[in-house]
Amino acid sequence: MKVKGRCCRSDPRCRRCPVVAKRLAAAGLAERTGRRTYVVDAPKKAVRRARRFKAVPVVR
Repeated sequence: MKVKGRCCRSDPRCRRCPVVAKRLAAAGLAERTGRRTYVVDAPKKAVRRARRFKAVPVVR
């Protein structure tokens, strides 16, 4: 997934937001492959929580 250049700070954050990708990577649900690219291997609920909350619990 290629993230946007800047965060628009809308609520909830959009899927391509760099903040959402960073939260998923911190939770171990995404891997950063480049400056603006991530490989996301997360369930839909985890992405939804990353868009909404600062901390992303691991969803099994």
